[in-house]
Amino acid sequence: MKKFTTTLAASLLGATMLTGAAYAATVAAGDTLAADQTFTYRVLDEHSSVDPQIVEDVSGADIVRDLFEGLMNQDADGNLIPGVATGFTTNDEKNVYTFTLREDAKWSNGEPVTAGDFVYAWRRLVDPATGSPYSWFGELMSIENVGAVMAGEAPLEDLGVTAIDDHTLEVRLTASLPYFALMTTHGSTFPSPQAVIEEHGDAWTNPENIVSNGAYVLTEHVPSELSVRERNPMYWDNENTVIEKVVALVINDENTAFTRWQAGELDRTEVPTGQYPRLSEEYPNEALSFPRLCSYYYTFNLSENGPEAFQDVRVRQALSYALDRSIITDKVLQGGQFQAYTFTPGATAGFEVPSVPYASMTQEDRDAAAVALLADAGYGADNPLTFDMLYNTSEGHKKIAIAMSQMWKQKLGVTAVLANQEWKTFLETRGNQDFQLARGAWCGDYNEASTFLDLLTSESGYNDGKFASDEVDALMNEAKTLTDATANYTRVEQILADEMPVIPVYHYTAVFMLSERVKNWPVENVEQNWYSRDLYIAE
Repeated sequence: MKKFTTTLAASLLGATMLTGAAYAATVAAGDTLAADQTFTYRVLDEHSSVDPQIVEDVSGADIVRDLFEGLMNQDADGNLIPGVATGFTTNDEKNVYTFTLREDAKWSNGEPVTAGDFVYAWRRLVDPATGSPYSWFGELMSIENVGAVMAGEAPLEDLGVTAIDDHTLEVRLTASLPYFALMTTHGSTFPSPQAVIEEHGDAWTNPENIVSNGAYVLTEHVPSELSVRERNPMYWDNENTVIEKVVALVINDENTAFTRWQAGELDRTEVPTGQYPRLSEEYPNEALSFPRLCSYYYTFNLSENGPEAFQDVRVRQALSYALDRSIITDKVLQGGQFQAYTFTPGATAGFEVPSVPYASMTQEDRDAAAVALLADAGYGADNPLTFDMLYNTSEGHKKIAIAMSQMWKQKLGVTAVLANQEWKTFLETRGNQDFQLARGAWCGDYNEASTFLDLLTSESGYNDGKFASDEVDALMNEAKTLTDATANYTRVEQILADEMPVIPVYHYTAVFMLSERVKNWPVENVEQNWYSRDLYIAE
């Protein structure tokens, strides 16, 4: 597998990240711009929100990156570049970061974007009253006093983020985080307009009310149908933006979406499951597959609401071992996905995939071990194992779930009862531990292994299976203080392979159809943090 890295690691080892040039659309020599600069793409489900401190899904995050801009952005290779901040400095301990904000950054209503807007947003993120599903990210960033603030034991003003003046933001951490600046590309850290939120409440994100500071403004939203964003003339780099309008269409069926792509109604859509080999031959310049910083997995409900069977590690191991991942990647998906035996993808910068015992076994040996483990746990013909298997509605997820359930039935005599739910209902069900075995997927919030492994710490807001390991918690806490946390990450992956709180299935590739008229798509950015302002439509 190609190892995607960035030059970021080297830049963060120094004390300063300096100002760069403008980073918007660069039209290649010889390209003629199309008269209509509208980019239209398909999403599977309605996004969770466009509120930076509330959004929790990938499609919503894509919209938020257009509507809002944080301290730092990423270029096409995933390297850090200036956003609202022109640069930052940090001390030798890497626990105090000072960001210098550009003076020409404005909100879409013409008001200046200030350091105070970031202070407000970050306090809002961790304020218990906000109820942000991403509040834990503030704790992951190790901001001073964040735990006490989140617990309601300290006032918001104690959070370690200060506006020194309108254009200087200081952040104080309780740990040395060389990769901290990476985390500021995440939507939950983007600024929010306090006056607008206080005036309109939850309705502040409606098109008629919203005020944003990114390259685009929200002009239309029909829930479960479409979302439209158009150029923001107040954006500091608007003159270098080419795309005029971005339209996200909600299309639940992947085959319907592909048909509409063929008809020219969409510029981008996902390749229907299993069709990449054929489509890459038919459309060699438009069918794309490249590594993504994402993991696809199933999580066991280990809470008190979960089935008793899953409390037995032998059952969890048996189900994982019996899963022939090559069938899913090579026969079902066929888009270059990677079989997963660890939670963290190999595409993660600086991460060396550790050796875990079951990964080196043949599938035949894994199957034999699975049969023995399940029998030892007391399950068999006289006491068959049955459980519910939940996934969010999608033809691709359905095909994977069917394949998994068939493997378990044929090899182990296990019955997995499949059930699907629409996205928002699914998130609520999983978050409330109202499931037995549920699909999960995680795309890195920043390019470092902790963005995956912290997910399975006991305090993680997205540890929906409620796995708890004192050793994992200690290792991940210690990792924040280490210059090189490789040994800690390796040990955590080994624990996860032993305890099997989740079943790693595969590591993603981005597999989609992209019109060859769309230029500058960041295929080398494994996080796939794309910005419409960097794209353009050629004739």
